[in-house]
Amino acid sequence: MTTVKELFILVFFFAGFNLFAQETEPVVPVDSETGNILFREVIDEQGTQNQLFNRCIYWLNDFYANPTRVTTIRDVNTGKVEGRHNIRLYYYNEDSVKMTAGTVDYVFVIEMKPGKYRYTISDLKLRAATRMPVERWLNKDDPAYDPRWEDYLRQIAGFFNGWSESLKAKMKPEVKKKEDDW
Repeated sequence: MTTVKELFILVFFFAGFNLFAQETEPVVPVDSETGNILFREVIDEQGTQNQLFNRCIYWLNDFYANPTRVTTIRDVNTGKVEGRHNIRLYYYNEDSVKMTAGTVDYVFVIEMKPGKYRYTISDLKLRAATRMPVERWLNKDDPAYDPRWEDYLRQIAGFFNGWSESLKAKMKPEVKKKEDDW
């Protein structure tokens, strides 16, 4: 029979192990082959390739202020939309004033096939004198490591989670309203 003391020891052991595992996990998804940050998902959705393509264009027009400037490829025949854009990162200084930390450029690709589509977000680069890959922020052993890097990665993950949720919502087929036949 297990005593209460042994039970508490086991609970604390597993809780500590779980906290340690969470600390080593990156905040953003990392491709195991390249080591680069990669947001990618395949979503099953009703519709032909053309229907999905049109919904994607509607989403682009809603999500981006200037969608024609953002997209570099819009090919209805292959069902591919590619674009480049950026997000701003922020931090709070010692006086709790919100400051701009920098701008991160990214590339997105949305590919449609009948009944499904896939998005890929990659090539995240910090805009600076030289375009630094954001993956550097994953290395806590870097001599230039700044604790704010973890927050920047959380901001990136938050932005792209919202980006993908917005896309998924717009890619759903429009619900047809039943006419009131009286």
